[in-house]
Amino acid sequence: MQFIPEYSALIVIDMQRYFIDSNSHAYIPSSIAIIDKIQDLIKAYNHAHLPVIFTRHLNTDKNAGLMSEWWKEIVTEDNELSVIIPELECSNAITINKSQYDAFHDTHLEKILKELNIKQVVITGVMTHLCCDTTARSAFVRGFKPFFPIDATATYNEEFHKATFTNLSHGFTIPVITRELLEIIIENK
Repeated sequence: MQFIPEYSALIVIDMQRYFIDSNSHAYIPSSIAIIDKIQDLIKAYNHAHLPVIFTRHLNTDKNAGLMSEWWKEIVTEDNELSVIIPELECSNAITINKSQYDAFHDTHLEKILKELNIKQVVITGVMTHLCCDTTARSAFVRGFKPFFPIDATATYNEEFHKATFTNLSHGFTIPVITRELLEIIIENK
């Protein structure tokens, strides 16, 4: 798969304080390491006038489904930890609220991507093995080529992270590193 920036959108999955704040019970320690990589991609996309889309995982009792059964506590709109972390520039981005692992499920994401003539998506954020993986697979079955930077997603442990990339690299995407994507974006400006 060849990465063609002008046909791509950057998707930043669930970079909310709920997962990034060390005081949260859902804190993902490795998430701190991906913030700069994601911000570099955001800057490159903004500079190249390419779309950046953030997701926020939010639930209500009505839309949580099995999330509330599996995780017990759901992230609600009124939770102060539900906001996107301030370290990431999201003022020019589209933000989509989602209720499940899949950013396409019951959202306007597919419609937005099609309206923007997007053919490829770069998936970043948390958690590698849940929301990022599910969104990449869902993008693939909808005809969007997913690119998945190894160093711009995070999850609770290295085993989950490695297993995700092992699985996705067999039929869904070719794992890349952020620097490779940035170099191509800069070359194509």
